[in-house]
Amino acid sequence: MVTLVVATTTDPASINPAKELLAMPGWQPGPTLDQRVRSFINGDVRVLEHDKGIVEEDDLDQRWEMCTGQHVDEVIFLSKHTAVSNRPALTIHPIGVPHLKEGDVPPQGGRPGWAAPPNPRMGPWMILLNKIAESHNLIPEFEITFEATHHGPVTTKPTMFIEIGSTEEYWKRQDAAQVVALVSFTLLVAALLLVWEGLGLGGGPPVGNWSSTSANNKVLLGIGGGHYVPRHTDVIKKDGCWVGQLLSGYSLPMEDPGPTKGKVSAQDIAGTWKHSIRAAYDATKAGFPGGDILAHLDQKSFKGWQKNAIIEFLGAQNIKIGKPGDFS
Repeated sequence: MVTLVVATTTDPASINPAKELLAMPGWQPGPTLDQRVRSFINGDVRVLEHDKGIVEEDDLDQRWEMCTGQHVDEVIFLSKHTAVSNRPALTIHPIGVPHLKEGDVPPQGGRPGWAAPPNPRMGPWMILLNKIAESHNLIPEFEITFEATHHGPVTTKPTMFIEIGSTEEYWKRQDAAQVVALVSFTLLVAALLLVWEGLGLGGGPPVGNWSSTSANNKVLLGIGGGHYVPRHTDVIKKDGCWVGQLLSGYSLPMEDPGPTKGKVSAQDIAGTWKHSIRAAYDATKAGFPGGDILAHLDQKSFKGWQKNAIIEFLGAQNIKIGKPGDFS
């Protein structure tokens, strides 16, 4: 059972953290996948390096299993982060394009209607990322934040992206690259000593391994809000709950029913929002088997008719709704 960490040579924010990681002791060359994806091995961790865009190599998890016979537990991608604001950031997010319908062409990879199982490490690693960033004096210059679910590539195993943003100046920063490399393998830095702790490589317990029998098995399924999902993030950081799919408003296309007499049913509101919620919920269940999955609504981001329709649909789908205090 192995962890795949994926980087591309076409992106300095991807390959720089990978180089930092591979400079650490213990790595050996591994097999080449499909004659174009190079690999490096250290314990149960596999770094995959390719020369295409980070969202362009689909099914790396399944392809690795077919090539090596090794079961893939999780996939972690290293990537640049771009934003209109150009604000510098270190981000973590799940992936998928569940709001797209068949026939749509995803602008950044993936498959219409699909969402990958979220990687359970996202919540614990966000906490670790904050600690490492503080130790490297990157706060407050860099913002440490989640992003909403978006883009590909297609995977079937629990997946997350770790990104450096938001301009080429920051993608090439070696100090930021080192932080992302450390978080990617959940390494801790203390007095220049790198401790292989996060994935249990240093002999201690790994950080962020999912167990349905843990003291808190609440999993937040975020619904609504902007791209940086601030209200969901507040709950996650406060209560330390697990993080599932995070659907922003743009992943919930809902057609305005216009003026009506009486109550509008969820079934009367067109758009792919219902499929998007269902796909995100099913993906979260797959990532957290046995977990107590609660939908958390950013209620202020919705109009009244939208909120009512979503609540009605969640009830019909037997998806529980959690208030901020329900996740501790």
